[in-house]
Amino acid sequence: MRIPLSWLAEHVELPTEGAAEWLHAQLVRVGFEEEAVHGGELRGPIVVGRVLELVEEPQKNGKTIRWCQVDVGEANGGVRGIVCGALNFVVGDRVVVTLPGADLGGFEIAARKTYGHVSDGMIASERELGLGDDHDGIMRLDQLGIPGDVGADALALLGLDDQAVEINVTPDRGYALSIRGIARELASATGQDFTDPAETARGAIAFGTPSGFPLAIEDDAPIRGAAGCSRFIARVVRGIDQSRQTPTWMASRLRLAGMRSVSLGVDITNYVMLELGQPTHAYDLAKLQGGITVRRARAGERITTLDDVDRALSPEDLLITDDRGAIGIAGVMGGAETEMDASTTDVLIEAATFDAVSIGRASRRHRLISEASKRFERGVDPAVADAAAARVAQLLVELAGGTLDTQLGAEVGEVPAMRPITIPVGFWSTLTGADYTVDEARAALQAIGSAIDQGEQSWTVTPPTWRPDLVDRESLVEEVARIVGFDRIPSVLPVAPPGRGLTRGQRLRRRVADGLAAAGLTEVLVAPFVTERQARMTGHEPVRLENPLDAEHAWLRTALVPAMLDTAHRNLGRGLTDLALFELGRVFVAAEGQGTETLPDAGERPADDVLAELDRLPVQPDHAAVLLVGERVRKQPGRPAERFGLADAIEAVERIARTLGLELGVRQAQRDWLHPGRAAELLVAGEVVGVAGELLPAVAAEADLPRVVAVAELDLSALIGAARVGLETQRIAPVPAATQDLSLVVPIDVPAGEVRRAVREGAGALLEHIALVDDYRGTGLGEQQKSLTFALRFRAADRTLTAAEASEAKLAGLAVAAERHGATLRE
Repeated sequence: MRIPLSWLAEHVELPTEGAAEWLHAQLVRVGFEEEAVHGGELRGPIVVGRVLELVEEPQKNGKTIRWCQVDVGEANGGVRGIVCGALNFVVGDRVVVTLPGADLGGFEIAARKTYGHVSDGMIASERELGLGDDHDGIMRLDQLGIPGDVGADALALLGLDDQAVEINVTPDRGYALSIRGIARELASATGQDFTDPAETARGAIAFGTPSGFPLAIEDDAPIRGAAGCSRFIARVVRGIDQSRQTPTWMASRLRLAGMRSVSLGVDITNYVMLELGQPTHAYDLAKLQGGITVRRARAGERITTLDDVDRALSPEDLLITDDRGAIGIAGVMGGAETEMDASTTDVLIEAATFDAVSIGRASRRHRLISEASKRFERGVDPAVADAAAARVAQLLVELAGGTLDTQLGAEVGEVPAMRPITIPVGFWSTLTGADYTVDEARAALQAIGSAIDQGEQSWTVTPPTWRPDLVDRESLVEEVARIVGFDRIPSVLPVAPPGRGLTRGQRLRRRVADGLAAAGLTEVLVAPFVTERQARMTGHEPVRLENPLDAEHAWLRTALVPAMLDTAHRNLGRGLTDLALFELGRVFVAAEGQGTETLPDAGERPADDVLAELDRLPVQPDHAAVLLVGERVRKQPGRPAERFGLADAIEAVERIARTLGLELGVRQAQRDWLHPGRAAELLVAGEVVGVAGELLPAVAAEADLPRVVAVAELDLSALIGAARVGLETQRIAPVPAATQDLSLVVPIDVPAGEVRRAVREGAGALLEHIALVDDYRGTGLGEQQKSLTFALRFRAADRTLTAAEASEAKLAGLAVAAERHGATLRE
């Protein structure tokens, strides 16, 4: 909301110096957010001049310039010679002259030689002054109906010396989207007197009791049970002159408030909306057919709105209609058929109160966010409609030359009563911890316009009509704190109760994250919303959202890896070609009977059986995933580059398992999205807990990634459930180890991991470590054979092993491998 200071000063007192900064400080103190200060960029001397003489001089470049003699007043140097390229003014015109030393928002004016003359200033256009887009034509003050003597200060005359303070208004405080609302807020914050422009408007013009205009509200499909329109006022002004210019003071205020001047009739309705917060609409009375009915749209109805867009209407849309059909979407935008134009003489003024939810839904349904809809969907004071209609009529009479029709008009509906709120005495201090006194609380609530019925133990507070956000005692306490001062609320650091801390699962998840980060991987956080293709990539049935933030990403992830591909692609696009990423997060597994196909209306509490149906949520286990792409070791002197592959992904997940005190089994597997022969299942105690592999080249290409991308994903919840309780580091043995190698010949289709497991089980407790160090296939072996060499390390806790003891354990491992897989000792 932009607040022109001169406008605000009509209703509450402002300081003469530093008003913008002071106003920002006061409004921030009562809960608004400071944004910016607009205006005040122009610096004089900028004065009114009169053209005494002009000589047109054609130039060699084909352009014609005018050498002008302009009287700018004796105080400003009398007559000055000025070169001008515009051709739309004549001798005798009053114009705006920027003299040397003036600053037009960073463009400084100086006397300079041009086209063979010394131009002692500049004759200004609307665009150069920031008043409009007309750059080719000089401002002719007489034609615009702008008074002012020669030599007068044009900045003050045109309102260019004014400033506007911009603040951010939260959605629950729609009353502040008006000069009236801001003036009242400032008065309550500073204790100053406040002049209500609504009361001034009601007293400026008398309608009597007009009647005779057919007006009806027929809402047979209310939303949430609330009527779409609770009050509608229609007033008539006849004989307006649409050719009249909008006064400079009004156009200037509209410009500072962020709205451009359109025409006098439109500018008046916009001005009143900004002043009182009540949107109004003016219809060309001659174009109306019959009376007005407010109703919901019917099947197949359409309307062409003022922006010349033909729109299909929904049965939920609240319409303004006449005998021919829709002439406006209520509270959003009027229709083109009844628009005021240059021929309009008689005007019907509409000032109505519409339901916030109806207007908000219609605005979003049609993607039509207007200044009117922004106010209606936040809540407009239902008691100000009559004042707004009176103010529009007053300005049409005063500025457009109209005449008030006191006989024709209509009014339907009444101002709804506000619901009283009971608040215990002292509750404001109980809830906030601040020592607000009873007198301070009473003054604060009265300052915002509330009526108070005081009792000994509790008060009954009736909020004002412009505060629909005040619905309970907590919101009243917020108002007390806001007006008296948030700084009175003490800052107290809560003391954590003893015996509390991270849960076992939280500690283990952090340990996993720390371990992966220590190994050089970078943690990423990816949004859980994915496309349907990503959700189905790993073969799981996904969960669809009813109201997604993004229509394309309307599914919850069933695995972490698919969305991590987008993260990798984004980083590769920024030149980060070597990536080692991991993520810990939840996935969403479809459960039988979960969710619903139709969501209940949010306007009231759903029935218990509906809530029970909604409560059937997807299963949400924690997963851990890694993604590796690029070079693990970069090329350097004496060492070639080494790229990430399947082994690195398996090493990363084995680190996770070791962190949790678990042994991870690996066996060959097949997945549609992983490279055949480069995929493995990950097991703990014989149960599959994850998968590792390299992406199928087609999947990598579709994600615009290099051909080799190693990935792995584990069910972290399952691993944490199986983790050893009270993990401790192993004690370093005080005795030396005995090392031996074991080379076994096995069929080529036997997985090395199965052989390793058999040797480990057979060797028994003395075997401390086993690692595969060689996989040989070739000369000396059969075509369907391979040789696997394992490095073994044996150790006993209480003695130094002999070579014989180590060999005996090794041969025991060989025996189990021979029994299970037909392994033989390689000669």
